[in-house]
Amino acid sequence: MKIRLKIILVVLPLIIASLIFAEGIIWFGVTRDITLMAEESLDFKLYQLETYAENQWSLLIENGYAENENMIGAAKSAVEIYASTLAVKQSERIFALDNTGSLVMKNGTINITPEEYAALIELVKTRPDGILNAPLGGKERVLKTSYFIPFRWQIFVSDERESFFSAVDRITAQSLVTLLVASILAIVLLVMLARFLTSPLARIVKTMQRIISSSNLSSRAEVVYNDEIGSLAQNFNFMLDELEKSYKQTKKYAFESTLAQKKEMRIREIFQKYVPHDVIEQFFASPESMLRGETRELVILFSDIRGFTTISETMRPEDVVSCLNRYFSGQVDTVFRYNGIVDKYIGDALMAFWGAPLKTENDALSAVFSALDMLDILAEFNVEQRQLGKPEFSIGIGINMGNVTVGNIGNDRKMNYTIIGDAVNLASRVEELTKEYQQQLLITEYVYQKVKDNVITQLIGNVVVRGRSEPVNVYTVRRK
Repeated sequence: MKIRLKIILVVLPLIIASLIFAEGIIWFGVTRDITLMAEESLDFKLYQLETYAENQWSLLIENGYAENENMIGAAKSAVEIYASTLAVKQSERIFALDNTGSLVMKNGTINITPEEYAALIELVKTRPDGILNAPLGGKERVLKTSYFIPFRWQIFVSDERESFFSAVDRITAQSLVTLLVASILAIVLLVMLARFLTSPLARIVKTMQRIISSSNLSSRAEVVYNDEIGSLAQNFNFMLDELEKSYKQTKKYAFESTLAQKKEMRIREIFQKYVPHDVIEQFFASPESMLRGETRELVILFSDIRGFTTISETMRPEDVVSCLNRYFSGQVDTVFRYNGIVDKYIGDALMAFWGAPLKTENDALSAVFSALDMLDILAEFNVEQRQLGKPEFSIGIGINMGNVTVGNIGNDRKMNYTIIGDAVNLASRVEELTKEYQQQLLITEYVYQKVKDNVITQLIGNVVVRGRSEPVNVYTVRRK
């Protein structure tokens, strides 16, 4: 949004609001006075009519005719004639209802519908004071009313609402026209003022656009006024001078940065085939930290194809490689799906671990679920092997959990992000026990304690594995 439009959008509501406020005060004052005058006119006529009726009643009393129906009727007729003289406008109607709701006095023609009669009767019952609004003869009317006790009349002095408020409506229309004209003039003047104030800024912007499109830093902004905008133009020109000086150096840095980014992307593309994505990110974030080893509690998995040497002797070398690649593709994808790290391939064996470089809420359960999925994927792989007329694979998986040393091991020419420790050796030995116990998957006591509530386990035995003096419980696992 242009600054010129912003100025208009900010200032214009203030001007319009001020105009509306001022015009509103004038309109409110004038319409209030006119309305009061109209109400006082109705009040005066009602008062005059009541006074005349009281005088007629007083004459009846003084002459002893208060009980004479003929004389009372004559007095009522006189009041009706007097009411006709009070109605100076064609729209005015003066009438009265008795206690039964019957129309007993009126000036001029007034056609009241049954619904309107019902509303008037309710007014008679409530004995209202003040100005009222009611439909009579199909038109909205403004009424003043009072109850004349001697005649038992509810007297109404009324005028058509349109006639009663005609002056107010006329003033309202004039006020709206005045407000509209004043608003248009304010908009025109504000647009001219905004254009005058922002034209130097527009020239600076055009200079910027010209520099950006042409990459020519020799252009300069015109200094028009000796004010803040002129100071802005001078500072802009000074900035261009400094940018022009540093342009060559910036180009050099940009070129070197581009080369560095390309090298980093190339390194990522190469090593993501061998090293997990989290390890690569940690290496680029802190290369020095990756050289230092640390002791952490990890979950280690070993998987091995049983009798693979015998299987490979019956196949051509290229078929062996093809089968292994297809087999490892499914197995590795499963490890990655459960956030595991594939440490290495040891011939036809696979080593993976969980808990480094990033630790999750339950790495042991992730490793067990990964192993169960590996067995499912193996079954699918064997179906494909049978269809291809090639030998099926049978594997054993061992999982252990314990403290190990993890980190980049090697030197600056060759490194491997791996783990070492007794827990790693125990995982390998448990995998070997799968042959002895004729099981596809075995876990140690340490893993069992972490996953026992989420899977079905069965104790196989308490065994002493090769290289250890203390026995360890091993369990089989299956899904619930």
